[in-house]
Amino acid sequence: MVNRYETVFIVTPVLSEEQMKETVEKYTNFLKDHGAEIIYTNNWGMRKLAYPIRKKNTGFYYLIEFEAEGSVIADLEVAYKRDERLLRFSPSLSTSMLSPTTRRSATPRRLLRNPPRRQTIKISVSENKNYPRNILNY
Repeated sequence: MVNRYETVFIVTPVLSEEQMKETVEKYTNFLKDHGAEIIYTNNWGMRKLAYPIRKKNTGFYYLIEFEAEGSVIADLEVAYKRDERLLRFSPSLSTSMLSPTTRRSATPRRLLRNPPRRQTIKISVSENKNYPRNILNY
C-alpha cells in the first residue's frame, strides 16, 4: 500500500553548498530508484540546533515529502545511518493526508482526555518587596 511520508534530515555544516546539494540529490535519487514519487522538497537552510550534535551547533535542514511503499522507509533509514554527513534524520508518516479520525489517534490520548487549560495568574508587584525599585515604579 502506498502511503505519503515525509523525511527531515540535518546535514553537517562543514559541507560546501555543492556537497549539500549532492547529498540531497543522493537521497531523492534513492527514493526514486525504490519506486517513490517525490511530492515536495524544501531546503530550510542552515539553522541553529537545539543542542550540540557531534560538537556542531548548526546544520542544514532539508525536507522531502514523498509517496512510497512502507518497505522503502526501512531501506532509507539504513542509508541514513551509513552516511556520516547526516547529523540527524526523521522519516515519518505525513499527517497532512490522514483523515481527521486517524490524525486524532496520532495525538497523545492524555491530551484528548484532558486538554490543556489556559491559566491566568495574578501577581501584585507592589506586594512583593523583593523586586528592584525600578520595577516597582514602572
